[in-house]
Amino acid sequence: MAATLLARGGGAAARALTFGCLRQLHTVYQTVELPETHQMLRQTCRDFAEKELVPIAAQLDKEHRFPAEQVKKMGALGLLAMDVPEEYKGAGLDYLAYSIAVEEISRGCASTGVIMSVNNSLYLGPLLKFGSEEQKHQWIAPFTSGDKIGCFALSEPGNGSDAGAASTVARLDGNEWVLNGTKAWITNAWDASAVVVFATTDKSQKHKGISAFLVPMPTPGLSLGKKEDKLGIRASSTANLIFEDCRIPKANLLGQQGMGFKIAMQTLDSGRIGIASQALGIAQGALDCAVDYAEKRLAFGSPISKLQAIQFKLADMALALEGARLLTWRAAMLKDNGKPYTKEAAMAKLAASEAATAISHQAIQILGGMGYVTEMPAERHYRDARITEIYEGTSEIQRLVIAGQLLKEYRG
Repeated sequence: MAATLLARGGGAAARALTFGCLRQLHTVYQTVELPETHQMLRQTCRDFAEKELVPIAAQLDKEHRFPAEQVKKMGALGLLAMDVPEEYKGAGLDYLAYSIAVEEISRGCASTGVIMSVNNSLYLGPLLKFGSEEQKHQWIAPFTSGDKIGCFALSEPGNGSDAGAASTVARLDGNEWVLNGTKAWITNAWDASAVVVFATTDKSQKHKGISAFLVPMPTPGLSLGKKEDKLGIRASSTANLIFEDCRIPKANLLGQQGMGFKIAMQTLDSGRIGIASQALGIAQGALDCAVDYAEKRLAFGSPISKLQAIQFKLADMALALEGARLLTWRAAMLKDNGKPYTKEAAMAKLAASEAATAISHQAIQILGGMGYVTEMPAERHYRDARITEIYEGTSEIQRLVIAGQLLKEYRG
């Protein structure tokens, strides 16, 4: 595959994007413009979303239908393995590129955006960082083309935000690991071909006794719960994974035994950039809808966009969106430059998710009754936005992470 969104510009453009542009962090903030290669990427993703996703997003949502054809097309473009090196059949780009792409895809369809985000950040991310060479070739390459996607299983019915309290257990039996337990709220569950699972291998060690495993899907001993009937992002499947004496090869341990909590936390840092980007896309879609309606809707003989009350709303919406976008880009750039970004990723996710909720709310206010019906996309943006404040760490968890990192910095 090795196809990238910049393939039209050749491998040199992709390499320039990867190795050169992110050294210009100060330039981005001074000019408030992306480097040319990122602008090309953004336009390509926007065109794809307008052509392939916007026309069907409402139907996908209504039918709870996985966008299989569009996911394959995204795989062909390199969208499902954006920062994976070309040697593993990825696009070989950077996290800023990934953030931009997720935003533009989510602007067209938030469900498709989260499918893309989970495969990139939560499934391929830990494999890329902690997998052996053999695991990378076996578990990454088949998941870059769109024919297969992965998922990530950390949460459980009784410990959503308490990642260190995994009640799912794994015991070694000869040359096999045997898994038992239930994982909850797993995005992509019904459509995935593999899952990164976190299970306790030594209860006495508490969070240091958690390990990570690679499990193919389907496989004996693993069953799927019912598809959840959700408020939003309804074209992506969400379900429980139920392990009952599920046996996998000993070689399917990801990283070392007892490294699971570390793998999960570092993966979530990256994943929060993806969810922040998804929230930006939802927010931008809602703002676009509001501006378009305000320009066309007449009241008292003029477009309502001329009313000060509407203008104030639009100004606040744009302000929240641009602020969250800059936070998200900053987190992505810090990651690309090998700098600590835990606090910044949490800030980005918190700001973008709360902006998406607020902006989509105000979009409905501007549209009035038309915002409340499915004829317009405003109500879908509103429903899709809400989950971004919950998954991959609630807003409350993000505030704890931010405060913890901040106090650590002050204490030295």
